[in-house]
Amino acid sequence: MSNPYWSQVLSAPDTFWRSLRFFSLYRLAVGVMFVSVVVVSGEVLNVGTEHPDLFVRSAVAYVIAAILFIVAMQRRREYFNLQLSLQVAADIFFITLMMYSSGGQKSGIGVLLMVVVAGAGLVGQGRMTLFYAALASVSVLLEQSWRALELNADAADFVRTGFTCLGFFGTAITAQLLARRVVANEALATERGRELASQLRISERIIHDMTDGVLVVGVDGKVKQSNPPADRLLGMFSAGTFLSEISAVLALRFAVWSVNRVETVETMRIVRGKSLRVRYLPAQESVGNALLYIEDIERLEHQAQQLKLAALGRLTANIAHEIRNPLAAISHAAELLGEDETDALRKRLAEIVGDNTARLNRLVEEVLELGRRDRADREVLHWTTFYSAFREEFALHDPDSLRRIINVGGTGSFRFDRAHLYRVLWNLLGNALRHASAADGAVRVELGFAENTGRVELNIIDDGPGIDATLQGQIFEPFITTHRNGTGLGLYIARELCESNGAYLELVASSSGAHFRISFEERE
Repeated sequence: MSNPYWSQVLSAPDTFWRSLRFFSLYRLAVGVMFVSVVVVSGEVLNVGTEHPDLFVRSAVAYVIAAILFIVAMQRRREYFNLQLSLQVAADIFFITLMMYSSGGQKSGIGVLLMVVVAGAGLVGQGRMTLFYAALASVSVLLEQSWRALELNADAADFVRTGFTCLGFFGTAITAQLLARRVVANEALATERGRELASQLRISERIIHDMTDGVLVVGVDGKVKQSNPPADRLLGMFSAGTFLSEISAVLALRFAVWSVNRVETVETMRIVRGKSLRVRYLPAQESVGNALLYIEDIERLEHQAQQLKLAALGRLTANIAHEIRNPLAAISHAAELLGEDETDALRKRLAEIVGDNTARLNRLVEEVLELGRRDRADREVLHWTTFYSAFREEFALHDPDSLRRIINVGGTGSFRFDRAHLYRVLWNLLGNALRHASAADGAVRVELGFAENTGRVELNIIDDGPGIDATLQGQIFEPFITTHRNGTGLGLYIARELCESNGAYLELVASSSGAHFRISFEERE
């Protein structure tokens, strides 16, 4: 089985290979320098003085080896430790040869071996550093031993060689300690980088999912980050846009706030006459960034109104539940009085009581239905199949609707509670037929897709007089009605049922007639 140390295929990080590439370039530069020196002024610099031919051959071979190592590293980025060890072994071999051919330790070339040991220790992240020091020590000891046998060198030269070997090991230990610290710092930096990236992703996700608009603005007024609600409130813009390009009012207020940088809340009209509440908050004091929280005043008021209506709905539901039994008793008594055929006045009064108790009972039923709006059993409804069944049932109630209502939409599907959609369409089509003309196709039902959102939309349009301008803002409020026998809860309940199914019911501006639109949550 192969040694796992040598078989680290593609396991070394890019930083390892980058360091090895610089180490290889250093080796090539040293080899070229030796070749150049021996050609230009070898004798003056005391290199290659004893064996000039060996020095030249060693220097040239060193350059060739350096080039081959660079090519091999570029073509085959694997076995990092093996490549590093082979390169260090070549360094020690060729530098020792050049040192021998230049007169041994006195030439000073042996100092380059310390650079090799130190560089190998740092590049290899402290692995096998002592082995490289031992290899260099053995090499210079062999060189000194051969020189002693060949030239009868002085014994003092061995002392110098010994100190050189000690220098190798000292350099190796120092490089190993430095490498370990570098590895630890790199691991810590990598971990901190991952944590920071994770925090940034979480922050971006939180900002993206917030219902309020959020802007991260630099001290120069440039928008660095925003979320979709901010885009909707201020108009579409991209990161890097200046506040002055979005709104001159907002840019001016931000410049005034930047003087003191104290948390401030302001209300202003920025775009399209929309009232917005802007909260300024310093993000990072050192950088100078600021956070701008932008809220739609109309949406806040709508939420407050919804809370009030919800509380009112619970109250009225309790009241309605309490009056059902006495109302049933009154209705039953009126029916008994109406059975007397001898007294016409009594019969007429009984009819009046019966009509009003029926109206009150209908009001009670609608109020109680509000309490069941959250129990939506959503399913995938295919419009063609659903509308066909609904049309047949609706025609039993109003046969004339078969000719007055036309379905001109396409096909599609969406998720909605079947019973809830029956109730919503029953109300909308009933209102449309009540106010539309008697002509064929007076009420149009259209199903389509919104190009900007991709949502399925259901439009119900009639040719009647439309909604009075004074009532358009209140049409979905409870107990608002234009019909003598109406309860004023039909459209309110219809909208509540739509919202409980993730859809939205709205009144669309129209030049003639009334136009209601249901935007479903998702397209199947």
